[in-house]
Amino acid sequence: MHQAGRGALLETFRCGGGRADVWRDGADADALAAVVAGLVQPWRSERISKVVGIDSPRFLLGGAAAISLGAGFVAVREASLLPGPEMTAETAADYPGLRHLLRMQSVLGVRDRVLLVDDWAEGGSQACAARELVESCGATFAGVAVLVDQLDPGPRAALGRVTSLMRADELRTPDPARDSESQQQPVGEQPLTAIRARGRSAPGMLPVNAHIAM
Repeated sequence: MHQAGRGALLETFRCGGGRADVWRDGADADALAAVVAGLVQPWRSERISKVVGIDSPRFLLGGAAAISLGAGFVAVREASLLPGPEMTAETAADYPGLRHLLRMQSVLGVRDRVLLVDDWAEGGSQACAARELVESCGATFAGVAVLVDQLDPGPRAALGRVTSLMRADELRTPDPARDSESQQQPVGEQPLTAIRARGRSAPGMLPVNAHIAM
């Protein structure tokens, strides 16, 4: 595991209002460089030609990772139309039971090896749909590079190789008494109830099938 990247993530990652804040990494040049280096280090020998990211802030991470790997970047959008020919794939239902239509321009080819970059992998429904988009173009889906890994065995098996800077179960045990103080604390000092990716739940209101390190 890339220790400099992991340390930078722990130092700069924040949560506010129950949402994971990865933008703070991008505001610090040294932290961004370390986090991106940690993301791509396991993939440098894999001949990655394209990096895929699903909406912001994965555009930030994916674009930076693509530059570091000497690869191109391909955006996957949720619902928004893209110019030119495009591919679409519907996700499986996420925790609230919603399905999402993902769109990607038809710019991949059979010679491409594609890496998906994400901030927090949990249910895996969007990542699996992104893999479907990639493979529908004839390209090879190499795997997933993620900041925080909270995948269950099922989606992990469907995604193939997954690398991360840290696992969700390395975060601290929930402490509701500190929830009100956790809004702008580093991730290593927050209760896990406050650290929920993409606004799926607010502190103290986790989905029934959420995973908490005990």
